[in-house]
Amino acid sequence: MSGGVKKILIVGVVALVLFFLITQPTQSADFVHRVLGWLKDGAEAIVTFFRTLFS
Repeated sequence: MSGGVKKILIVGVVALVLFFLITQPTQSADFVHRVLGWLKDGAEAIVTFFRTLFS
């Protein structure tokens, strides 16, 4: 992908995220909270896996 196209895509994604943050802050916060919860659950599952593997 050329540098110009990549830059346009990045600016577009950032603009879209900012649009949703400004127009729907509550729903955006809920979405971020859910994503962070999924990441936390995934990290805990990986830690549990390795603890079980090496115990």
